[in-house]
Amino acid sequence: MQRDADATRRRLIAAGRTEFAARGLTGARVDRIAEAAQANKAQIYHYFKSKAGLFDAVWEDVLRETVEGLPLDVADLPGAAALLCDAYVDHPELSRLITWRRLEREDLATVSPTTPDAQGRITLIGQALRDGVIGGRFDADVLFALILHVAAFWEFSSPDVMSSVSVTDRAERREVVRSVTAALLEGASEA
Repeated sequence: MQRDADATRRRLIAAGRTEFAARGLTGARVDRIAEAAQANKAQIYHYFKSKAGLFDAVWEDVLRETVEGLPLDVADLPGAAALLCDAYVDHPELSRLITWRRLEREDLATVSPTTPDAQGRITLIGQALRDGVIGGRFDADVLFALILHVAAFWEFSSPDVMSSVSVTDRAERREVVRSVTAALLEGASEA
């Protein structure tokens, strides 16, 4: 029985991921999610308590999947940024879910199952900065956030901005992300 419950829960999260990415929390419909998951609406409320609870479970699943799929080699932060850039291309729903969460769930505490992982990555970057393994102008936490945003540049930039950018090829994008991240790691600030 537990196996069926786990399978149903996973199907609901997968269907929720598609629905929430397309329509956000407010626009999503539990009927569509249940139908896509081959489940019933009552199961959404049983496992997740509410549509918002399912959205939060989808969010945690997406973050966990993204973090687990992106090892951090502090000696190659440009390479890590390039991998994240590829993850955004391979999972276009990721940027949409991030946007929907920011718009519709910003009231939530920022503590999530991946927060300790992010803090661990910041600690590793900080140690690499102190040990001279990498250089940089920024504190570890700011550097970490900048790397995340450089990798996401292509997915979060306005179409108006992107219409004036000639880089459209995936390999070119990856190289730009790699180069910008490498530039972030150059020397100490003189300001």
